[in-house]
Amino acid sequence: MASFGWKRKIGEKVSKATSQQFEAEAADDKDLADEEDATWVHATKRRKEILLEDCVKRSKELKDEGANLAENKRYREAIHKWDEALQLTPEDATLYEMKSQVLMSLHEMFPAVHAAEMAVQRNPRSWDAWQTLGRAQLGLGEIALAIRSFQVSLHIFPMNPEVWKEDLSWARKLHEEQKATKTEAVQALANRKELAQEAIPDYDFESDEIVAVCAAIAEKEKALTAAKTVVIVSASGTVETVTEKENCPTTPDESLFIRAR
Repeated sequence: MASFGWKRKIGEKVSKATSQQFEAEAADDKDLADEEDATWVHATKRRKEILLEDCVKRSKELKDEGANLAENKRYREAIHKWDEALQLTPEDATLYEMKSQVLMSLHEMFPAVHAAEMAVQRNPRSWDAWQTLGRAQLGLGEIALAIRSFQVSLHIFPMNPEVWKEDLSWARKLHEEQKATKTEAVQALANRKELAQEAIPDYDFESDEIVAVCAAIAEKEKALTAAKTVVIVSASGTVETVTEKENCPTTPDESLFIRAR
């Protein structure tokens, strides 16, 4: 059986010249590998740049095609073009803003608000994106939010007369009308509650007037009960009405043969 011993260190018997030659060749190989790595990194980076340029170029073509379709009121086709463009350049705020405008033309307010919000997120300094967002919010009935969006748009571009004279002015007018309507509704509700909670009048059933009226009614009922009316028909066909009292009843003569009460 072979016995185990300590392993000899590598290079223990290698000459100094051989070792130096080996180190020089290794250094050359390392430099060559570094050059190849740098070339590969540069080539990869360049390919990415070319791909990005192609995406931007194609996205712009799709954007322009969609704009032409939208001008011809072919809104669905325009949205389809812009969605393709967004697959290539998802950070393009203009695409979302244009899409929001077209969705408003189709009266699809919820998607329009969402698209405008995406535009604002990608470019918070875009005054037209804030204007479009305000219009979409106004179409959804969110007047207070629309006013804020228009104010942000004016803060970015204060000299925009369209936002100042049309959008913001109209939104504030609607807000005032909404406040007036709410005030009237609250007042009407309060009036109905007051009428519903109004107490029943407290009549004094023991007053002299009430007692006198009750006594008069009782006397009238008593007189009607005491007096009775009798209808008598004679043999010759004569009809006679006779009122009798309980104390002195009226007795017809023998010539009467029909008696009806």
